[in-house]
Amino acid sequence: MSGQKRVAAIHDISCFGRCSLTVALPILSAAGIETSVIPTAVLSTHTGGFEGFTYRDLTQDIRPISKHWQSLGLEFDALYSGFLGSFEQLEIVSALFDDFKKNDNIIFVDPVMADNGKLYSVFPPEFPDGMAKLCRKADIILPNMTEAAFLLGQTYKPGPYTPDYIEAVLKELSNLGPKMVVLTGVCTENHQLGAAVYDSRTGSIGYEFSPLVDGFYHGTGDVFASALLAALLNDFDLLQSARVAVDFTVESIKRTKEAGTDVRFGVDFENSIPNLIKALNKS
Repeated sequence: MSGQKRVAAIHDISCFGRCSLTVALPILSAAGIETSVIPTAVLSTHTGGFEGFTYRDLTQDIRPISKHWQSLGLEFDALYSGFLGSFEQLEIVSALFDDFKKNDNIIFVDPVMADNGKLYSVFPPEFPDGMAKLCRKADIILPNMTEAAFLLGQTYKPGPYTPDYIEAVLKELSNLGPKMVVLTGVCTENHQLGAAVYDSRTGSIGYEFSPLVDGFYHGTGDVFASALLAALLNDFDLLQSARVAVDFTVESIKRTKEAGTDVRFGVDFENSIPNLIKALNKS
Protein backbone atom coordinates (compact mmCIF):
# COMPACT_ATOMS: atom_id res chain seq x y z
CA MET A 1 0.00 0.00 0.00
CA SER A 2 1.15 3.56 -0.64
CA GLY A 3 0.14 7.09 0.31
CA GLN A 4 -1.19 7.89 3.77
CA LYS A 5 -1.02 4.91 6.10
CA ARG A 6 -4.28 3.48 7.44
CA VAL A 7 -4.85 1.47 10.64
CA ALA A 8 -7.87 -0.46 11.91
CA ALA A 9 -7.85 -0.18 15.72
CA ILE A 10 -9.95 -2.80 17.53
CA HIS A 11 -10.35 -1.77 21.17
CA ASP A 12 -12.95 -0.80 23.75
CA ILE A 13 -14.02 2.78 24.42
CA SER A 14 -13.70 3.93 28.01
CA CYS A 15 -15.55 7.23 27.98
CA PHE A 16 -13.45 8.54 30.86
CA GLY A 17 -9.95 7.47 31.85
CA ARG A 18 -7.40 7.63 29.06
CA CYS A 19 -6.87 4.17 27.60
CA SER A 20 -7.79 1.97 24.62
CA LEU A 21 -9.40 3.89 21.76
CA THR A 22 -9.31 7.28 23.47
CA VAL A 23 -5.51 6.85 23.48
CA ALA A 24 -4.92 4.97 20.22
CA LEU A 25 -7.02 7.23 18.00
CA PRO A 26 -5.40 10.59 18.91
CA ILE A 27 -1.83 9.23 18.98
CA LEU A 28 -2.05 7.49 15.61
CA SER A 29 -3.91 10.39 14.04
CA ALA A 30 -1.34 12.89 15.31
CA ALA A 31 1.33 10.71 13.70
CA GLY A 32 -0.35 11.27 10.33
CA ILE A 33 -2.02 7.87 10.19
CA GLU A 34 -5.64 7.49 9.10
CA THR A 35 -7.24 5.54 11.95
CA SER A 36 -10.45 3.57 11.58
CA VAL A 37 -11.98 2.00 14.67
CA ILE A 38 -13.96 -1.05 15.68
CA PRO A 39 -15.15 -0.59 19.27
CA THR A 40 -15.47 -3.87 21.17
CA ALA A 41 -17.37 -2.35 24.13
CA VAL A 42 -18.35 1.02 25.58
CA LEU A 43 -17.71 1.72 29.27
CA SER A 44 -18.38 4.85 31.29
CA THR A 45 -14.83 4.50 32.71
CA HIS A 46 -12.13 1.87 32.49
CA THR A 47 -12.23 -0.82 35.16
CA GLY A 48 -9.03 0.07 37.00
CA GLY A 49 -9.95 1.52 40.37
CA PHE A 50 -13.44 2.74 39.43
CA GLU A 51 -16.66 1.26 40.78
CA GLY A 52 -20.18 1.33 39.35
CA PHE A 53 -19.04 1.75 35.77
CA THR A 54 -21.41 1.00 32.90
CA TYR A 55 -20.55 -1.63 30.29
CA ARG A 56 -22.13 -2.21 26.89
CA ASP A 57 -20.86 -5.22 24.95
CA LEU A 58 -20.54 -4.57 21.20
CA THR A 59 -19.65 -8.10 20.13
CA GLN A 60 -22.62 -8.30 17.77
CA ASP A 61 -21.48 -5.18 15.91
CA ILE A 62 -17.96 -6.32 15.01
CA ARG A 63 -18.79 -8.74 12.18
CA PRO A 64 -21.25 -6.37 10.43
CA ILE A 65 -18.65 -3.56 10.51
CA SER A 66 -16.03 -5.91 9.08
CA LYS A 67 -18.36 -7.15 6.33
CA HIS A 68 -19.29 -3.60 5.33
CA TRP A 69 -15.61 -2.65 5.15
CA GLN A 70 -14.97 -5.67 2.93
CA SER A 71 -17.81 -4.61 0.62
CA LEU A 72 -16.07 -1.24 0.26
CA GLY A 73 -12.78 -2.89 -0.64
CA LEU A 74 -10.95 -1.22 2.26
CA GLU A 75 -7.35 -2.13 2.95
CA PHE A 76 -5.22 -1.41 6.00
CA ASP A 77 -1.49 -1.03 6.61
CA ALA A 78 -1.99 -2.40 10.11
CA LEU A 79 -4.67 -4.23 12.09
CA TYR A 80 -4.23 -3.31 15.75
CA SER A 81 -6.14 -5.20 18.46
CA GLY A 82 -6.21 -4.48 22.18
CA PHE A 83 -8.79 -5.30 24.86
CA LEU A 84 -11.11 -8.10 23.73
CA GLY A 85 -13.75 -8.99 26.26
CA SER A 86 -14.70 -12.58 25.41
CA PHE A 87 -13.80 -15.79 23.61
CA GLU A 88 -16.34 -14.86 20.96
CA GLN A 89 -14.52 -11.60 20.29
CA LEU A 90 -11.23 -13.48 20.01
CA GLU A 91 -12.74 -15.69 17.33
CA ILE A 92 -14.34 -12.77 15.48
CA VAL A 93 -11.12 -10.76 15.46
CA SER A 94 -9.18 -13.81 14.31
CA ALA A 95 -11.53 -14.05 11.31
CA LEU A 96 -11.16 -10.30 10.72
CA PHE A 97 -7.38 -10.74 10.54
CA ASP A 98 -7.88 -13.42 7.88
CA ASP A 99 -10.22 -11.17 5.91
CA PHE A 100 -7.90 -8.15 5.83
CA LYS A 101 -4.42 -9.70 5.90
CA LYS A 102 -2.20 -8.66 2.97
CA ASN A 103 1.38 -9.49 2.10
CA ASP A 104 2.52 -6.00 3.04
CA ASN A 105 0.48 -5.13 6.13
CA ILE A 106 1.01 -5.70 9.86
CA ILE A 107 -1.11 -7.62 12.32
CA PHE A 108 -0.30 -6.03 15.67
CA VAL A 109 -1.72 -7.68 18.80
CA ASP A 110 -1.55 -6.15 22.24
CA PRO A 111 -2.77 -9.10 24.37
CA VAL A 112 -4.45 -6.97 27.02
CA MET A 113 -5.52 -9.27 29.86
CA ALA A 114 -3.25 -9.03 32.90
CA ASP A 115 -0.82 -6.97 34.95
CA ASN A 116 1.07 -7.09 38.25
CA GLY A 117 1.05 -10.88 38.24
CA LYS A 118 -2.74 -11.22 37.96
CA LEU A 119 -5.27 -11.87 35.23
CA TYR A 120 -7.87 -9.11 35.01
CA SER A 121 -10.96 -10.08 36.98
CA VAL A 122 -13.23 -9.99 33.89
CA PHE A 123 -11.37 -12.93 32.31
CA PRO A 124 -11.74 -16.64 33.14
CA PRO A 125 -8.59 -18.72 33.76
CA GLU A 126 -8.73 -20.29 30.30
CA PHE A 127 -8.76 -16.92 28.47
CA PRO A 128 -4.95 -16.76 27.99
CA ASP A 129 -5.10 -19.93 25.88
CA GLY A 130 -7.55 -18.20 23.56
CA MET A 131 -5.37 -15.10 23.40
CA ALA A 132 -2.33 -17.24 22.60
CA LYS A 133 -4.19 -18.61 19.57
CA LEU A 134 -4.87 -15.07 18.37
CA CYS A 135 -1.20 -14.20 18.85
CA ARG A 136 -0.28 -16.98 16.42
CA LYS A 137 -1.78 -14.86 13.64
CA ALA A 138 0.15 -11.74 14.60
CA ASP A 139 3.26 -10.29 13.00
CA ILE A 140 4.01 -8.38 16.22
CA ILE A 141 2.82 -8.97 19.77
CA LEU A 142 3.28 -6.62 22.70
CA PRO A 143 2.74 -8.36 26.06
CA ASN A 144 3.84 -7.07 29.43
CA MET A 145 5.71 -9.45 31.72
CA THR A 146 2.51 -10.75 33.35
CA GLU A 147 0.79 -11.36 30.01
CA ALA A 148 3.90 -13.11 28.72
CA ALA A 149 3.76 -15.55 31.63
CA PHE A 150 0.07 -16.27 30.99
CA LEU A 151 0.58 -16.70 27.24
CA LEU A 152 3.33 -19.23 27.90
CA GLY A 153 1.51 -21.04 30.72
CA GLN A 154 4.27 -20.14 33.16
CA THR A 155 4.33 -18.79 36.69
CA TYR A 156 4.79 -15.04 36.79
CA LYS A 157 8.15 -13.89 38.16
CA PRO A 158 8.49 -10.34 39.49
CA GLY A 159 11.60 -8.40 38.47
CA PRO A 160 14.34 -7.45 38.33
CA TYR A 161 15.21 -9.72 35.41
CA THR A 162 18.43 -11.01 33.91
CA PRO A 163 19.12 -10.73 30.16
CA ASP A 164 19.18 -14.53 29.88
CA TYR A 165 15.67 -14.77 31.34
CA ILE A 166 14.26 -12.01 29.14
CA GLU A 167 15.80 -13.42 25.99
CA ALA A 168 14.40 -16.87 26.71
CA VAL A 169 10.92 -15.38 27.20
CA LEU A 170 11.20 -13.41 23.94
CA LYS A 171 12.10 -16.51 21.96
CA GLU A 172 9.38 -18.63 23.56
CA LEU A 173 6.80 -15.95 22.72
CA SER A 174 8.02 -15.85 19.14
CA ASN A 175 7.56 -19.62 18.97
CA LEU A 176 3.82 -18.97 19.33
CA GLY A 177 3.90 -17.55 15.80
CA PRO A 178 4.69 -13.81 15.65
CA LYS A 179 7.80 -12.73 13.78
CA MET A 180 8.47 -9.91 16.23
CA VAL A 181 7.96 -9.54 19.98
CA VAL A 182 8.09 -6.42 22.12
CA LEU A 183 8.10 -7.21 25.83
CA THR A 184 7.22 -4.34 28.18
CA GLY A 185 7.65 -3.90 31.93
CA VAL A 186 11.22 -5.20 31.76
CA CYS A 187 13.03 -3.94 34.85
CA THR A 188 16.68 -4.29 35.81
CA GLU A 189 18.66 -4.30 39.03
CA ASN A 190 19.80 -0.71 38.47
CA HIS A 191 16.23 0.66 38.57
CA GLN A 192 15.76 0.88 34.81
CA LEU A 193 12.41 0.06 33.23
CA GLY A 194 11.57 -0.38 29.58
CA ALA A 195 11.12 -2.81 26.73
CA ALA A 196 12.95 -5.70 25.12
CA VAL A 197 12.49 -6.50 21.43
CA TYR A 198 13.13 -9.59 19.35
CA ASP A 199 12.99 -10.04 15.58
CA SER A 200 13.03 -13.74 14.76
CA ARG A 201 13.81 -13.02 11.10
CA THR A 202 17.23 -11.65 11.99
CA GLY A 203 17.69 -13.10 15.47
CA SER A 204 18.32 -9.60 16.80
CA ILE A 205 17.50 -8.69 20.40
CA GLY A 206 17.59 -5.18 21.82
CA TYR A 207 16.62 -3.15 24.86
CA GLU A 208 15.38 0.38 25.44
CA PHE A 209 15.26 1.60 29.04
CA SER A 210 14.52 4.70 31.06
CA PRO A 211 14.95 5.41 34.80
CA LEU A 212 12.08 3.95 36.79
CA VAL A 213 9.32 6.36 37.83
CA ASP A 214 7.59 5.17 41.01
CA GLY A 215 3.86 4.46 40.87
CA PHE A 216 1.33 2.62 38.72
CA TYR A 217 -0.33 4.60 35.95
CA HIS A 218 -3.36 3.32 34.07
CA GLY A 219 -3.38 3.32 30.28
CA THR A 220 0.38 3.45 29.79
CA GLY A 221 0.37 0.14 27.92
CA ASP A 222 -1.99 1.62 25.32
CA VAL A 223 0.09 4.81 25.11
CA PHE A 224 3.24 2.75 24.53
CA ALA A 225 1.65 0.40 22.00
CA SER A 226 0.10 3.21 19.97
CA ALA A 227 3.36 5.18 19.86
CA LEU A 228 5.27 2.03 18.88
CA LEU A 229 2.90 1.33 15.99
CA ALA A 230 3.02 4.98 14.92
CA ALA A 231 6.82 4.78 14.70
CA LEU A 232 6.76 1.47 12.79
CA LEU A 233 4.37 2.96 10.23
CA ASN A 234 6.67 5.98 9.93
CA ASP A 235 9.45 3.62 8.80
CA PHE A 236 11.40 3.25 12.05
CA ASP A 237 12.79 -0.21 12.72
CA LEU A 238 11.60 -2.23 15.70
CA LEU A 239 14.26 -1.09 18.19
CA GLN A 240 14.00 2.55 17.11
CA SER A 241 10.22 2.33 17.49
CA ALA A 242 10.63 1.00 21.02
CA ARG A 243 12.86 4.01 21.84
CA VAL A 244 10.23 6.43 20.53
CA ALA A 245 7.53 4.66 22.56
CA VAL A 246 9.60 4.57 25.77
CA ASP A 247 10.42 8.27 25.55
CA PHE A 248 6.83 9.27 24.79
CA THR A 249 5.37 7.13 27.58
CA VAL A 250 7.90 8.19 30.21
CA GLU A 251 7.44 11.87 29.39
CA SER A 252 3.68 11.44 29.79
CA ILE A 253 4.10 9.65 33.13
CA LYS A 254 6.49 12.27 34.51
CA ARG A 255 4.16 15.12 33.63
CA THR A 256 1.26 13.32 35.30
CA LYS A 257 3.30 12.58 38.42
CA GLU A 258 4.44 16.19 38.70
CA ALA A 259 0.85 17.42 38.39
CA GLY A 260 -0.36 15.03 41.10
CA THR A 261 -3.23 13.87 38.93
CA ASP A 262 -5.35 10.91 40.11
CA VAL A 263 -3.59 7.94 38.50
CA ARG A 264 -6.95 6.38 37.59
CA PHE A 265 -7.48 9.17 35.07
CA GLY A 266 -4.61 8.03 32.84
CA VAL A 267 -1.47 9.92 31.86
CA ASP A 268 -1.15 13.29 30.19
CA PHE A 269 -0.02 12.03 26.80
CA GLU A 270 -1.73 14.89 24.99
CA ASN A 271 0.93 17.43 25.93
CA SER A 272 3.65 14.99 24.84
CA ILE A 273 2.29 14.70 21.30
CA PRO A 274 4.37 17.61 19.91
CA ASN A 275 7.55 15.82 20.98
CA LEU A 276 6.28 12.56 19.51
CA ILE A 277 5.76 14.27 16.18
CA LYS A 278 9.29 15.75 16.32
CA ALA A 279 10.70 12.30 17.03
CA LEU A 280 8.78 10.74 14.16
CA ASN A 281 9.92 13.45 11.76
CA LYS A 282 13.50 12.31 12.33
CA SER A 283 12.86 9.22 10.20
